Amino acid sequence: MPRLRGELVVAVGRTLPLGLLGAAGAAGLLMAALTRATGEAGEWLALPLLRAAILAFAIGLVFLLDDPARHTTSTVPTPRPVRTGLRVALVLPLVTAWWTVALLLVPRDLRPPVADITLEAGSAFALAVTAAVVTVGCTDLTRPGARVASGLLTSAVLALLFWPGRWALFVPVQDDRWAAAHDRWAVVLTGAVLVGVLGVREPVRRWSRRGGRGGPGRGSYS
Repeated sequence: MPRLRGELVVAVGRTLPLGLLGAAGAAGLLMAALTRATGEAGEWLALPLLRAAILAFAIGLVFLLDDPARHTTSTVPTPRPVRTGLRVALVLPLVTAWWTVALLLVPRDLRPPVADITLEAGSAFALAVTAAVVTVGCTDLTRPGARVASGLLTSAVLALLFWPGRWALFVPVQDDRWAAAHDRWAVVLTGAVLVGVLGVREPVRRWSRRGGRGGPGRGSYS
């Protein structure tokens, strides 16, 4: 059993999209580093740049479940929730390290409250992974990352433009709504985790891209 677990960890580790995660992480760190070169505008640009860095890395995370061999591995004894959970567990140290570096790149006097901005980052990362989980659970796509990334980016832009002010999420540190906004971020994080946990279960049937329920000769099973 220990050998089998070790082989599973190695096999899953080899399928991680480290190249895409590295590119997204590098783009995000570059944005965080720009906070050191904003001059007099740094006081009001630091937070938007750090949020842009979070979004960049979150876009990389939506590729976490891309697996060209998905339809082959779906028949292995290890359940899909275990394989997905292992992917998340393997990438979690990388996410933690990346976020630590991103925070340190922001000058101390410009850095927003660490606990609150970390809550925003955790919510964005959880939403990214959950979106990938739901897409994998509801489609037959082997590489859903590109579609999910497009949806995540579009949703972020629409939220910035049209999100109701009374439920504001993206507010400046000096805004009186800062504390209330982060109460909402906590709700977002909790909801994303719950949906992700429920969505990662092995579906009995899945809708095929051609339409119709999975079944003999028509759809596909997990």
